[in-house]
Amino acid sequence: MPGVFHPFAPYVGLRYVRARTHKFFVSFITWVSLLGVGLGVAALIVILSVMNGFEADLRGQLLTLSAHARVVPAPGARAPDQAAWDAIAATLRAQPGVTGAAPYVEVQALAMHQPDMLPVVLRGIDPARESTVSDIAKVLRDGSLQDLRGGDDHVLIGDVITRQLGSARGSTLTLLIPTVAADGTPTPKLREVTVAGAFDAGVEEQDGALLLANIADVRAMGAAASDMGLRLRYANALNAPAMSVALRPLLPANLQIIDWTVDNASYFRAIRVEKTMMSLILLLIVAVAAFNIVAMLVMTVTDKRNDIAILRTLGASPRTIMGVFMTQGLVIGWVGVAVGVTLGVLLTVNMDHVEPFLERTLGFHLFDPEVYAVTTIPTDLHGGNVLWIAVAALILTLLATVYPALRASRVSPAEALRYE
Repeated sequence: MPGVFHPFAPYVGLRYVRARTHKFFVSFITWVSLLGVGLGVAALIVILSVMNGFEADLRGQLLTLSAHARVVPAPGARAPDQAAWDAIAATLRAQPGVTGAAPYVEVQALAMHQPDMLPVVLRGIDPARESTVSDIAKVLRDGSLQDLRGGDDHVLIGDVITRQLGSARGSTLTLLIPTVAADGTPTPKLREVTVAGAFDAGVEEQDGALLLANIADVRAMGAAASDMGLRLRYANALNAPAMSVALRPLLPANLQIIDWTVDNASYFRAIRVEKTMMSLILLLIVAVAAFNIVAMLVMTVTDKRNDIAILRTLGASPRTIMGVFMTQGLVIGWVGVAVGVTLGVLLTVNMDHVEPFLERTLGFHLFDPEVYAVTTIPTDLHGGNVLWIAVAALILTLLATVYPALRASRVSPAEALRYE
């Protein structure tokens, strides 16, 4: 019946896709469109997986020496005494999802090793509990936590600091620590410490500015009560924001809890912006391929004007004609999406084989170990990313079929068959 969509429309559309009588140029654009959609989808999947991998590596490096959350005095609030800190730590350790809680003290200092000096962060830790809140043992290049005995004034320093100050294990550093006397007068303190070892966390801000010492030694150097706090570790680092919110009611009003996503917000905000912009740029590849589908379908409509006119005279409605050409375009686009998803997933999961092949083919290291801390291409394939990429590509190819299908539905049978 005229005006009603006929179920034979998809069948005719599929016949047009398989037809061998297309002009060469139309067939060429068809294949270009299919490959363009496939390559665009594959590139999006691979690039986002690689960026996810880099993000996971960066997160792992940042959390090597950083806790998942910190409990510190609120701005302007009075800090608890030692007994109160111990009670709070015991309460937090007993909570589900919390795998460790350890006290710490952190002060700014100036490290001197003639003739050089360097601003550093001196962090006092409890060697017996530090391994429950950080992975310091994995990155120690020299020495151990057992070397940080109270009263020995031993420190572990970052690998970058050892190069900048020329200090090795057994050498001494002079620390200048700014303190304030009881009457409010600034009173800097000098303290000589011995380098007991070095660590290499792979993060410039830690390797180039962090010194670890026994918490008792740092307190003895004049650390204020407001410099004290607790470091927490959760069973899942990605649940840190939710866990911190859940633990907040257990804390006194004069304390606040800050998770690692707040401390490192600038890093991950930059990564999110880069991933968003990269996704938009690569999605343009799919959009260009969709425009090719438009061009191909418009030429097909022009080539099939007589067929359209005959179908209309036999009773096919404009909606049926639209269905024919939308089916043709969707099949091309969706096959391209399927090819792209398959190719992208295969490249991502086999990146450990793809990378050596590219290096052999191109003749150089993609990530020279002498220059980059990351020496291989990390990948982290997320099913959600694959899904939204496929859906976005399918929507673009669907939109690409609308104009040619409308144009086909408006072909006048009388005009098309006038000279036949």
